[in-house]
Amino acid sequence: MSSGFSPGFQARLDRVLMRAEELDALLQSGLDGGAYVAATREASAIAEVAGQIAALRRAERELAEAEAMRDAAGMDPEMRAMAEEEARELAERVTALARAVRIALLPKDEADERNAILEVRAGAGGDEAALFAADLFEMYRRYAEGRGWRFEVLELSENDLGGYREAVAGITGQNVFARLKFESGVHRVQRVPATEAQGRIHTSTATVAVLPEAEEVDVAINDADLRIDVFRASGAGGQHVNKTESAVRITHMPSGIVVQCQDEKSQHKNRARAMKILRARLYEREREAKAAARSDMRRSQVGTGDRSERIRTYNVPQGRVTDHRIGLTLHKIDRVLAGELDELVDALTSEQQAELLAAEG
Repeated sequence: MSSGFSPGFQARLDRVLMRAEELDALLQSGLDGGAYVAATREASAIAEVAGQIAALRRAERELAEAEAMRDAAGMDPEMRAMAEEEARELAERVTALARAVRIALLPKDEADERNAILEVRAGAGGDEAALFAADLFEMYRRYAEGRGWRFEVLELSENDLGGYREAVAGITGQNVFARLKFESGVHRVQRVPATEAQGRIHTSTATVAVLPEAEEVDVAINDADLRIDVFRASGAGGQHVNKTESAVRITHMPSGIVVQCQDEKSQHKNRARAMKILRARLYEREREAKAAARSDMRRSQVGTGDRSERIRTYNVPQGRVTDHRIGLTLHKIDRVLAGELDELVDALTSEQQAELLAAEG
């Protein structure tokens, strides 16, 4: 049994291995400057898949040898049984490695390795929606901490009960956007609010947006297109928390995008944070426009990232979390809200990979 790859795909694997060898030779030849940096970056990018391809080829050879031994004439029955078991294990390994290679060669989202801007906003449900938004924001904070990422609050708008009307954070680490990009959409909670005297279950929503962080080189922003207003920062209930005009509101007039930051006492820091959020929003708008322009683009069944799409329900009385895109229900809502999101993230990632594999045939 082999991987079952077509001759054309086998040739593609050969080219990856050949390129890995070429890069290794180049790096040992004394390259310097930009050529060395470029070769190092490319070698790093293909090292993992080249290793997987090499492992697959070794497993295929070992499987062929095991099958030949199993089928040899006059073999002792006990030895034949051992060869049969070895062939079975190697066949399973070849299948697993072949799938890993296919996944590694799927088209990559260029933003997957980027840091992310997380935006959580209260939706329908008044104060209860704001409390739920705060719960979600804390869930992502704990998830980030568990993965060793840096979680920096960029903007926070609270209500009188400690809920969040809007909360924005910058998350820095390895493959942040790849792990969080499926979180964009409408999250719904069903629970008895603390303010409900008769114990009735209410439904509230919050909207989550995860944007890949953009650098200045990714998005060209003309200063003439910006209207910048400064004002005094205010807290929950409208009381002033700063007597100086340190809060900043930036309006990008061509797009109509408005960003406001007031958490820092320094006007300069608030402006820098607002520009960081604005760049991310403009970059995501560009990405969406390019994706929509591709006539052969296949809309993923996992979810488009549309903020109006209801993606997940948190049912507190029943202790369950249901992701509607893949029909997955977990009966451990406390652990999920405590930041244990990997099971959901892994399932969503696997579903997308399966769809891409099916689309490629």
